[in-house]
Amino acid sequence: MRASEEAAFAGGVKAGRLMEQAGKGIARSVAKFFPRPGKCILFAGKGNNAGDGLVAARWLAEAGWQIETRLIFPPNELSSLTKRMLRALGKPARDDNDGGGPTVILDGLLGLGAKPPLREPIRSACREINALRERGAFVVALDLPTGLDGDSGAADDACVVADFTFTIGFTKRGLVVDDALNFVGRLEVIGLEELNTDAGGAEVAIPETLRDLLPRRKFSAYKNQFGRVGIVAGSRGFTGAAVLCSLGALRAGAGLVELFVPENIYEIVAAAAAPEVMVKPVKSYGDLLEEPIDVWAIGPGLGKSRAAQIRQLIRDAEQPMVVDADALNILADDMAVLKKARGPRLLTPHPGEMKRIFPTRKTSRADWATKFCREYKATLLLKGSRTIVAERNRPLSYNTTGTPGMATGGMGDVLTGVCGGLLGAKLAPNDAARLGAWLCGRAAELALSRDGASEESLLPSDVLDHLGMAFRELR
Repeated sequence: MRASEEAAFAGGVKAGRLMEQAGKGIARSVAKFFPRPGKCILFAGKGNNAGDGLVAARWLAEAGWQIETRLIFPPNELSSLTKRMLRALGKPARDDNDGGGPTVILDGLLGLGAKPPLREPIRSACREINALRERGAFVVALDLPTGLDGDSGAADDACVVADFTFTIGFTKRGLVVDDALNFVGRLEVIGLEELNTDAGGAEVAIPETLRDLLPRRKFSAYKNQFGRVGIVAGSRGFTGAAVLCSLGALRAGAGLVELFVPENIYEIVAAAAAPEVMVKPVKSYGDLLEEPIDVWAIGPGLGKSRAAQIRQLIRDAEQPMVVDADALNILADDMAVLKKARGPRLLTPHPGEMKRIFPTRKTSRADWATKFCREYKATLLLKGSRTIVAERNRPLSYNTTGTPGMATGGMGDVLTGVCGGLLGAKLAPNDAARLGAWLCGRAAELALSRDGASEESLLPSDVLDHLGMAFRELR
């Protein structure tokens, strides 16, 4: 970030221009997550981080937000650029936000380069922010939460706990380490036009890096161009997983979806599935190798009663395949099968399944994923609050979207179907994984911000219902 800024300044770009861009981007992102204006409280330090917040506050005021500015230092101690942005903001009106809109706090106390431990008066301001969050306010950290080391992710004991972190230009290394997760919250990258954003190394999945994976369909498009997706899922007591997975594939654009289920649940699933899904009873999963399928997605609700047949399918199918849930548990008993697989494999484990397929001593999730891909030639989507996509000789990718409301049964079944549908459109497994994780996470966010769902009430069906909106937003 520093090197890119210096290059921009050397090229004649003014610091004030970058600050205006950053502040406008912050305001736009606030509106993205909070469409209804409410009250914004800016906690401002004395550096350029505060200046970014003041520009954002000006734009939010124009959009109907009530603004309150809390300066932690006397105005004469502010940087010259921050003083200028304070004058430009003026004295916006204040009220008690009785209109029912949200209360959003902007943490503009410290920016890039600040290191723990915190000192007064910043420490007290951080504690005040956290106390307001406990009373229902939402906290947006500007660039990084105050009290968090941007390089290591180490946090002061009074570190701001953010619901969102809007990082400027680049994602700082400390924002994606495991221990920083609960301080950073939802990660959003605010791009700046004048900065070179090719930083190399690990990457984060954001619309700018994913958009080109979704070309517009030609007017002459027909269903066979978007794949015949075969889903192997479901068992007695777990029919819902099969239905959710098939719906995920449909909503992700699959041309045709065939759902293969055991004979003893066929009638139940056929009655529950969407009419667009072709439900077919199966006597032996080994017979499916002869089916004219373009992409396989296997595992949700499958059970382990036919493990040998499933391992045969994983090993011998030449088509791309998403492997999830019970298919992973079956695979864990004989991982040599994965090394013999005849086609591309995308594995989508949650941490518990990952421990079964690749036990390891305590390590970071990033190292865990990297070591797995050194041993197995497969694409790995390691699910979690900051989902990681890994593949040998490819940079790690950290997903940015999602909400704690997704911690409920069935979300992974939808993701498996979505990834299968994207593979049907001939995306590479790594691309399908990054795109699928982003889309499902963003659909969940849209259900919360647009349609009144809560973290407690959010369901996989809500994600399905908002996938179309996530696709449109990405484009």
